[in-house]
Amino acid sequence: MKSLTAFSLRIFVADGDPDGLRLVERSNWIGKAVIFPRALYPNVRDREEFQQTGVYLLIGPGESADRDQLYIGEGDPVRPRLEQHYAKKDFWTRAVFFVAGEGQLNKAHVQYLESQLIKRATKAKRVPLENGNIPTEPTLSEADRADMDVFLGNILGMLPVLGIHAFEQSSQKAEAGSPLLTCQGKGITATGRDTAQGFVVRAGSHALREVTPSLEEWSPSTCDLRKQLVANGVLAEEKGSYRFTQDYTFSSPSLAAQVVLGRSANGRTEWKDPTGKTLKALQEAEAAK
Repeated sequence: MKSLTAFSLRIFVADGDPDGLRLVERSNWIGKAVIFPRALYPNVRDREEFQQTGVYLLIGPGESADRDQLYIGEGDPVRPRLEQHYAKKDFWTRAVFFVAGEGQLNKAHVQYLESQLIKRATKAKRVPLENGNIPTEPTLSEADRADMDVFLGNILGMLPVLGIHAFEQSSQKAEAGSPLLTCQGKGITATGRDTAQGFVVRAGSHALREVTPSLEEWSPSTCDLRKQLVANGVLAEEKGSYRFTQDYTFSSPSLAAQVVLGRSANGRTEWKDPTGKTLKALQEAEAAK
């Protein structure tokens, strides 16, 4: 995995409410992120940032409690598009958009950013997308494309800090230094690692096809997530079980174990290293150092 470069963010809470309008700037970057809850839109839409050209994300709760759903768009400027979505799109509860100084972004630039973000979210399969298709990339000069790739990289670096993980590739985030763990049950085996981004189950791991009645009763959101992973191709049928077609990051070891085993499970005791030590034991030993 390539080395990462440290950066700092400056967050300005414009109305004094930590859950209200926030403006986020990154060190040594021309761009700016604007974040606001949907309910606040009528009060903030007259700000100058809404009159600028930019790319935006609409975020709201999905069918699975563990995942949001997402819509990605662009506007020149962003306000008319957000105006339409405020009136007609029901799912979203918060929005974030990225703009730059006057004359820094044009229509073709943000169309390129929109296309790249949709491609990455589609490939990552972390959240359901409300977008119907991947838009065609505009024609950019070599210099403009290079500039927009830098702009895109800064956006992708900021989004996880802002709590949006839809674009992260699990295979790029698995930390080689963390121990490889195994979860087994009824003829299937899954492997994974506990990382800073969540618990990553590795491609090629298997999960049971059937779920227990108790899981359906007490954790329907886990069952919904399993169905979503089958629908989007992360889990594929193979000889009576499911196989992970790609590395996939879960929010916790327990959620990963429940999806793998099809039942209620404590991930800290189900995931074990090659010597049989549980994740719980490994963490307790690490804490005691």
